[in-house]
Amino acid sequence: MLKQLFLFFAFTGAAAAAQAQELYVYTEPASNMAVNSLGVRVTSKLFPMDHVDYKGYRLQPEVMFGFSKKLMLHASTYFSNMMQKQFEFEGASVYAKYRFISLDDVQSHFRMAAFVKGALINNPYMPPMRDHDHAAKPYNNEELDLDGSSSGVSGGIIATQLLHKLALSGTVAYDRYMRNTKDEMPLFFSKNALNYSLSAGYLLFPRKYKNYKQTNVNLYVEFLGKSNLDQYRRNYYVDAAPAVQLIINSNSRVDFGYRWQLYGNMDRVMDRSFLLRYEFNFYNIRKQQ
Repeated sequence: MLKQLFLFFAFTGAAAAAQAQELYVYTEPASNMAVNSLGVRVTSKLFPMDHVDYKGYRLQPEVMFGFSKKLMLHASTYFSNMMQKQFEFEGASVYAKYRFISLDDVQSHFRMAAFVKGALINNPYMPPMRDHDHAAKPYNNEELDLDGSSSGVSGGIIATQLLHKLALSGTVAYDRYMRNTKDEMPLFFSKNALNYSLSAGYLLFPRKYKNYKQTNVNLYVEFLGKSNLDQYRRNYYVDAAPAVQLIINSNSRVDFGYRWQLYGNMDRVMDRSFLLRYEFNFYNIRKQQ
């Protein structure tokens, strides 16, 4: 039994090291987590906000489960002060990803997956303005998302290519935003949006893999874009998001990231943010039949 456990963790560690550079910080890869594994993740985001007199902060606890080699699920909750000055529960979301193409080669592979996401959010759509700031311009908050901003559904396709220590990935998704439980969506908001991203990850350390206890250091750069699709509100943005990641003992992960707008014409709650995340994975939690 002890030997079987050792071989399992050694295999899992080798697999994690081989694909560590696919664990993108701001997007999901087409690859899935290990079968019968449970992941627990907490993401913190800090937002310098131009339209209010306080800093925005969002906390996102998340649970992930690998049902099979092809299917995995995420369940997230959101807590924030972004749309109100007090720190409150914002809502929850569920994400499912199904890998439908897997082409393997020596030190490389290609994956494609489809995903769907649904969110139920109770936030207002616009944050409170600065107190007694009569000079503040009207604010439209044209950037909606399913991570605490708006209720709705999303679906898309992911393609990921691993080439030795470099992993490249692209995502295209359609969002449909719906009424929040606390607030009616303003008529001038775009209810339809196209999301797109291009991500690159590079395994910096270790230079040579020896065992699963080695700490992996990964470097990432991701470009994240959105275009509103409604005819009367067709605006867009493209952000850059570099990040550093540590994979420790092949079961825990720490992410540090910074995101800012490269260009665009969309009114947003914020156009830059800081990210800190910790994740721990429990392997082989359910016996296979």
